[in-house]
Amino acid sequence: MRINADFNARAVVDADAYEWIASPLPGVERVMLDRVGGEVARATSIVRYAPASRFDAHRHGGGEEFLVLDGVFSDDGGDYPAGSYVRNPIGTRHTPSSAAGCTIFVKLRQFAPDDTRQFAVNTRAAAWQAGPVEGVSMLPLHAHGRERVRLARYAAGARYPHHDHPDGEEILVLEGTLQDEHGTYGPGSWHRSPPGSDHAPWSEAGCLLYVKSGHLKPPIGAD
Repeated sequence: MRINADFNARAVVDADAYEWIASPLPGVERVMLDRVGGEVARATSIVRYAPASRFDAHRHGGGEEFLVLDGVFSDDGGDYPAGSYVRNPIGTRHTPSSAAGCTIFVKLRQFAPDDTRQFAVNTRAAAWQAGPVEGVSMLPLHAHGRERVRLARYAAGARYPHHDHPDGEEILVLEGTLQDEHGTYGPGSWHRSPPGSDHAPWSEAGCLLYVKSGHLKPPIGAD
């Protein structure tokens, strides 16, 4: 299966275009944002757990990164409420579930082999930092090699200078609306800009973003 699998092309999925697809286990559905491979795949997805649903125990052959968007996600390591950012490196194993239901943004099989730190961050309690321009603040979440993962908050009217992305960038709009020369992205919108792309983003009303950069050149394929 190949969905938005050309990492040299721009890809956009708006929230009103979500297509929920049943997983092999009852009560767990997915929106496939990008995917290379079958049931075991290099994948970026939004996954929704119905109350009392669970996934079978499994090992992460290529690592797993996820952000809890709503509800509470649970596994062997504990309970992760909305705002939790979790990284499970290559070779880790867990049995995910959700007693009350939850939605997560998850990226699978995209870890570098030497990126081995397992951790979780409660982004609702973490300390933010002033960003490089007025009106933009940042919450760094992870850095490894060229890869950078962070949350970014734009105040109403904030503008970021024009810049390029030699190794690509990926954004999920968590709250509010982001704009750039290429379009307008409302809550739940996901867009991926290829290596060598550039833009000058702004937000008229303010927004909160998940941002990942430096990870698309070369793209990590499915095993």
